[in-house]
Amino acid sequence: MLELQFSENVLGETNKFEMVLENETDLEGLPQGVKDAAAEAAKSKGYEGKWLFTIQKPSMIPFLQYSKRRDLREKIYKGYIMKGDNGGEFDNKKMLSKMAALRVKKANLLGYETHADFQLEDKMAKNSKNVYDLLYKVWDPALKVAKTERDEMQKIIDAEGGDFKLASWDWWYYAEKVKKAKYDFDEDEVRPYFSVNNVINGVFGLSSDLWGLQFVELKNISKYHPDVKTFEVKDKDGSHIGILYTDYFPRDSKRGGAWMDAFRKQSKKNGEFIHPVIYNVGNLSKPTADKPSLISLDEVNTLFHEFGHALHGLLSECTYESLSGTATPRDFVEFPSQVMENWCMNPQVLKKYAKHYKTGEAIPDELIEKIYNSSKFNQGFETVEYLAASILDMDWHTIKEPVEFDAVEFENKSMNRLGLIDEIIPRYRSTYFNHIFGGEYSAGYYSYIWSEVLDADAFKAFQESGDVYNSELAGKYRKYILASGGTDDAMELYVKFRGAEPTIDPLLKRRGLD
Repeated sequence: MLELQFSENVLGETNKFEMVLENETDLEGLPQGVKDAAAEAAKSKGYEGKWLFTIQKPSMIPFLQYSKRRDLREKIYKGYIMKGDNGGEFDNKKMLSKMAALRVKKANLLGYETHADFQLEDKMAKNSKNVYDLLYKVWDPALKVAKTERDEMQKIIDAEGGDFKLASWDWWYYAEKVKKAKYDFDEDEVRPYFSVNNVINGVFGLSSDLWGLQFVELKNISKYHPDVKTFEVKDKDGSHIGILYTDYFPRDSKRGGAWMDAFRKQSKKNGEFIHPVIYNVGNLSKPTADKPSLISLDEVNTLFHEFGHALHGLLSECTYESLSGTATPRDFVEFPSQVMENWCMNPQVLKKYAKHYKTGEAIPDELIEKIYNSSKFNQGFETVEYLAASILDMDWHTIKEPVEFDAVEFENKSMNRLGLIDEIIPRYRSTYFNHIFGGEYSAGYYSYIWSEVLDADAFKAFQESGDVYNSELAGKYRKYILASGGTDDAMELYVKFRGAEPTIDPLLKRRGLD
C-alpha cells in the first residue's frame, strides 16, 4: 500500500512531499542502506514499520537510481518537478512572472534595457551576449552526448522487453545500469569508503597539505543544533584564523541544498584584524542505528565544494567587510569552491582520506580506477540539465518589457527553442528556481559553468607542475584568490595567479565533451 502526502511550497521553503511505503515489495531493487535510512525517517515521523521517502535529494536520488518500481519513480519525481506548480494558494507561477516583470521595470528606471544588463555590468561576463556565447558553446556538444546516453539506455529497455520510451523519471535508473555494464561500477561499492567523518578529515588534510592549516574541534562554544560541530582554524604557525561551524544533516526545519555563509566576515577595524566566523551547511545522507553517514560521490563533491567557499571566507585578508571573502563577482565566487572538487577525486588525495569505515583500509586502486573511468559518464545529462536551467534564467532576465508572461508557456518556449530532449528536464523549473527568484543568482546561474572554466584551467596548472600539492602555486592561489576577495578585477586576480587568462579546453576535456 502506498500513502502520498503533499504540502505545497512557497519559493525558498522546504517542500513537504512525502511518499510512505507500507509493503516491503515496494522496495524492490533498493540497497539495504537506502531501506534502513527510509525506515528510520519513517519512524521519526511516526510511521512505525513503514518506509518514508521525500524529495530531498539524499532520499530521492537513491530511490530513482535503484527502485524497480517505475510507477513509484514517476510519483516521487513528479512530486519534485511539480513543486510550486499545483495551483492553489501557494502556486508560484504568477508570483515569479510578476517578479520578472518588476525586475525589468526596475532595470528600465535605472537606465538599463534588461535586468540582465543591470546584473551583469560588474560581473566577469559584463553582458548577456558573453553569457549566451559561453552557454551555447557548451550546449551543442553536451546535447549531442546526452542524446547518445539516451539511446544507450533505450537499448537496455528494449533488450529487457520494456514496451515504453525512456522518460525523465527513468534516467537515473537506467543510467545506473549503463554505468554497471560499461564500467563495472556500482556506487554502493565505494560508499563504505566515504563516511562523512573521513571526508571531513580529507578536506581538513588537504587544507593542511596545501597551506598548513590546522582544525581543532571546540566543545565549549555555543551551537544552534546538536548536529552542528565547531572548529578553531589555525594557520601553520599556530596563529588564530577563525571559527568554522559545520551542519551537514537534513532535518524538518531546514531547507534543502548546501551552502556557506558567515556569522561574521573578516575585516580590519581601527588597526585590529577581525577574524571570521564561517559556517558550512549541507543535507548529506544521515547515519543509521548501525552505520555512520556513508555518502555518495556527489555528496563528497558537495562537501569539498562548500568547504572551498568556507576557505574563501576564512583566509580573507581584506580591510573592508564589503570586499572580503566571497564578496566577489557572482561568476567568480564559485571558482574557489569548484576547484576543490578537482582535488577531492584525485587519486593521491583519495588515498589519504577514503578509508573503509569498518577496516580502516584505504580505497583500493581498482575502485579509484573505476571512479576515474566513470567520471565522464552521464556528463551529457548533467551538463544539459544544468545549461537548460542557466539559459532559462537568462531568458527570464533578458525580457525587455515589463510583461507578466504565462510561466509554463514561457518555460516551454525557452526549452523548445534550445531543442531540449523530452527525457531531460531543466535542473530547476521556474516554479522552484530558488536560486534566481528567492536567492541572488538572477541572470547569474550561468556562474557555475563560467567559474568551472576557471577551476578546470587552474587545476591544470597544478597537474602540469607534476605536484597537486605544489606549494608555490598553492601560495599564489591563497594570496591572489582566497585572500584578495573583491579588492581587484577578478580576471586580473586570476591572471596574477595563473599567468594567463583561462581557456575553455580543460573544461570540455574534463567533461568528455571535446
